[in-house]
Amino acid sequence: MKIALGPLLYYWPRQATLDFYAQIADSPVNTVYLGETVCSRRHELRLDDWLDVAAMLKAAGKDAVMSSQSLIESESDLKALRRIVAQADFRVEANDMSAVRLLTAAGRRDWIAGPTLNIFNPATLGLMAEAGATRWVAPPEMSGAVLTELLGSGAPAIETEVLGWGRLPLAHSARCFTARHYNLQKDTCEFRCLGINDGLMLRTREGEPFLTLNGVQTQSARVHNLLGDLQSVRQSAQVVRVSPQGEHTVKVLELFRDATAGDLPSQEAFRRSTEWMVEAPCNGFWHGRPGVEQFVAS
Repeated sequence: MKIALGPLLYYWPRQATLDFYAQIADSPVNTVYLGETVCSRRHELRLDDWLDVAAMLKAAGKDAVMSSQSLIESESDLKALRRIVAQADFRVEANDMSAVRLLTAAGRRDWIAGPTLNIFNPATLGLMAEAGATRWVAPPEMSGAVLTELLGSGAPAIETEVLGWGRLPLAHSARCFTARHYNLQKDTCEFRCLGINDGLMLRTREGEPFLTLNGVQTQSARVHNLLGDLQSVRQSAQVVRVSPQGEHTVKVLELFRDATAGDLPSQEAFRRSTEWMVEAPCNGFWHGRPGVEQFVAS
């Protein structure tokens, strides 16, 4: 099973981001997704900078992929998307149907259908494959049973990738909830999300973790963790994705390497991973249950 590192969902300072990917060059990961997928106002790294990072990772033997933005809101967003599609050195992860349309028009036959395309049935997956997709990322809320059924219902034979670690991206909005947290408007947000490594925790009135605010993106409070479920993940997927977090990402990647290689039992890998988590684990979606739950089969 291959290991992929998803795109960086948070807004880290420029040097911190570059240092992070320098570490990833020496990590046990096969595919690295790069670029800004959450908010077009985040400009610590421009497209040329991301392409430089991609070239560095490619030289280190990694499959570098350029990810498109998940919520296209303006002509400037489309302009940036056209530049991503126009470059021919790296594959593209399409996270919006406008990206699919541009990739198809450009004759690209090597792109990846991202998780925010919301592919839930064989017919839609077939359309993506016909348009040139060679891999797709299952929506994080899709259960393992539904995924197995989908792939057994006449779906095309392309690579399947599943999110195995990270806070669950639950929704995108035209509004910026981080800016609202600071009583600011989105267009004058003062880039308050810069340097918040893992988003802002939103708690209930009783003080329990509820959601995570990440600019225009709302995430789960808990960390989706399928290390203990790798046996069932293997039955459907060829790639497992780890989402970057503020600290210990390389250690998490090493646990996935050891567990997928059979050098470490998956339950032991899960036990060890709790040391590196920013919040409590959950795997409910994978088991067809509420996502917040941590399900352990009896």
